Order: sequence, then structure tokens, then C-alpha cells
Amino acid sequence: MIQNFRYNSAPPFSETLGMTRTQKGLAAAICSNLLFAALFLYSSWMQPMSGTDVFMWRMVAMLFGLLALLSLTRSWRQTTAFAQSLGKSPKRWLWLLLPTPILASQLWLFMWAPVNGEGINVAMGYFLFPLMMVLLGSVWFKERLAPLQWLAVALACAGVAHELWRNGTFSWVTVWVFGSYPLYYLMRRAQGVPALTGLFFDLLLIAPLALLYLLWQADSLALIARQPWLIGFIVLLGLNSALAMQLNLQASQMLPFSLFGMLSYLEPILLFALSLILLNEQTPQGAFISYGLIWLGLALMAGHGMRRGGKRLFNFKQNSLNNQ
Repeated sequence: MIQNFRYNSAPPFSETLGMTRTQKGLAAAICSNLLFAALFLYSSWMQPMSGTDVFMWRMVAMLFGLLALLSLTRSWRQTTAFAQSLGKSPKRWLWLLLPTPILASQLWLFMWAPVNGEGINVAMGYFLFPLMMVLLGSVWFKERLAPLQWLAVALACAGVAHELWRNGTFSWVTVWVFGSYPLYYLMRRAQGVPALTGLFFDLLLIAPLALLYLLWQADSLALIARQPWLIGFIVLLGLNSALAMQLNLQASQMLPFSLFGMLSYLEPILLFALSLILLNEQTPQGAFISYGLIWLGLALMAGHGMRRGGKRLFNFKQNSLNNQ
């Protein structure tokens, strides 16, 4: 089985600094959120290239960026050993690549939405994403939820219900983000796939298809010939994407599932602000009731996490004093 694979590599540099697994996961999650927020603006920076074309270039450039990252982190042995552990079993390879279409659709939506007036709806999907992760963590991994966490989930559900009542519908963009993206992380965690390795195999499937599209369907090559400055953005797009995804996947494997979901609220706050301030999107006034309920649920979730963190810090200090 895929999830039985384990590879013992040399201790990372962060361990020499005394960082625990959870602390490294927290740092990776925060950095990935900041990098993803920057990626949200690339489609607007690279206009008149379409959002779909930017996504295709991102996939190609991201593969090269990931190849460089695998070399810098000396992860090739890990990737090779994992591939060898799968052998020639079609079932194992199919199970490995099963979540890849979910990732491809999410990455496309992330680049397409900001230049098609759907930035706020993407942000709302990412607001609901951590709450869905918490809920899946309780169901799949049997992580116990505190009453405050259940209340947060209930408030988010109330926000979705109010939007359905107010509008008679709910944005398909929002639903696709929070409805399918958690499944990708759930399956990757269940498979026990190393972060860089899983992303590498995802891109090995996506990038060639993206390149074929760029060569035969898109007119972005002619656009780049007229505006060569776009090449610099394509290079940055690949490096930014590879590092952000690697840190995000790494955090998902280092942190408890519910804590990883809670920390994900940082990204949608940035995406929502960017959509309003830089992308000039408008939000109907009635929608703020729905958004407010969801944001209140996130605030309760964040408060619960901070309280748990404070208790752990207090207990750690007390134990240290008692051992002196």
C-alpha cells in the first residue's frame, strides 16, 4: 500500500534550530498563505494574456521550478524510492494520480477567477475550506472537536444557508473550492505521499497537457514575442508556485488535520482584500450577512486554536519549572 511507504532522510536544518514538527508546520503554513496571495495577482499582472493561458504557463514553469527545488533539497532519492515502492502495479499508480484532476481544476480556477470577476467567490471558498477540513478531520481521522469548533461549523453552515435563501443559489466557484479541494489533501494524507513527491507526479501529468494546449490552441506565444517581459513573470510564476505548493503540502502533513484547516483562514483574508482593493470587485450588501456568519465561525475557530496553544505553552512552562 502507498501509505506504508516511509523514507528516512537526513534531519532538516530546522531541527538544528530546535523547532518541533508542529512549529515547522506552522511556519510552512504561514509562508504558503503569503505566497498564494501573491500568485492571485499574476493573471492581472500578465494581461492581456487570459487567465487560462496564465494557468497553462504556470503548470509548465511550475514543473521546472519543482525540479530545481527537488535538486536543492536533495529529494530525488526520496522521489525515486517512492516510485520504486509503487512498482508496476496499475492500481497503485491509479490511486496515486486519482487526486491530480482535483488539483488541476483548483489551480486553473485560482488563475482564471481574478480576471473574470470571481475573485471574491474564490476567497469565500477558501474561507469555507478550513471549516470543511475540520469537519473532514473529525469524520475521517476521528479527531475530536470541541463544542466551540462545532459552533464554528454550524455558523458557517448558517452563512451558506442564508446565501441560498437570499440568492436562490450559491456560487459554483465557491462550492467547487470548499467542496473538492479538501478531498485532495485528505487523499494525499491517507496515501502518505511525501509533499514534493506527490506534487512532482501531479505536474508530470498536468504540465505536458498544458504545453500541448499552449502550442496548438493558445495565441500566448505570439503575445510573448510582442511583449517579452512576460517571460520574467512566467519564470517567477513557476518558482512562486512550486515553493507555495510544497510548503502547503508539507504543512498539511506536519500539522493535525484540524489545526492545518484552522490556519488556512489566513489566505482567504488576503484574497478577499486583494479582490476588493486591487481587483476592484463589488460585493452586494445583502451578502455580508452570509459572509459575517462564516467569518464569525472562523473567528471562533481561531480563538479556540489560540486558547489551546496558550494552554499548551502554560503547561510546558510549568513542567519546565517543576523539573528545575
